[in-house]
Amino acid sequence: MAEPDLPRLSRTIGDPTRMGMLALLMEGRALTAKELAYGCGVQPGTATEHLKRLQRDGLIESTAQGRHKYYRLATAEVAHAVEALMVVAQPVPVVSPCRRPAGALGAARFCYDHLAGELGTRMTAVLLERAFLVTDGEALDVTERGEAWFSNFGIDTASLRKRRRRFAYLCLDWSERHDHLGGALGAAMAERLLELGWIGRQKHSRVVSISELGHQALAREFGLVIGSPEE
Repeated sequence: MAEPDLPRLSRTIGDPTRMGMLALLMEGRALTAKELAYGCGVQPGTATEHLKRLQRDGLIESTAQGRHKYYRLATAEVAHAVEALMVVAQPVPVVSPCRRPAGALGAARFCYDHLAGELGTRMTAVLLERAFLVTDGEALDVTERGEAWFSNFGIDTASLRKRRRRFAYLCLDWSERHDHLGGALGAAMAERLLELGWIGRQKHSRVVSISELGHQALAREFGLVIGSPEE
């Protein structure tokens, strides 16, 4: 009978550089070894060895494209585990020049491919308050009322349920200490907001920018006021 090799996993993610790489990949996009090396303050040769270890242990995967190899988190479960560790980790001052200010990360960011920070938690709270979502422990489900709302919003929940990925669950946010929406439904919500132009990705960062249109729409549709509209 096989058991999870937790000691090996703890040694892998216990290294500051490897944990830093996982945190950078929480952006949800693929990054090169050079980008990850720069982000963690190590030499490219050193980064390569760390990436090999992360890949051997099934935490990341790579794709070759032209002369470059791109790395990303292996699964949504890995992202969920990293976010969970961020919840219990003690906060420390961030001095890395490549990191975004804590305020921007706290306002709105990606947790792998779904929305986190103040935007993610407050939007999830509204969906629960309006009874579009209901909880069953950590799991979430969509109510009949919610099915109609998500359909009108441009999200096909029926197709999301057919995916192998978990449909929807509560993901505890490390900065807000409240839950945001994870799973296939959370990813679909983030993708829909991108399609509508309400939010935008920032290059090599998990920070989410909210457009002027997005500020107006979030206030109208969800009653949310987060930060200030772009100048």
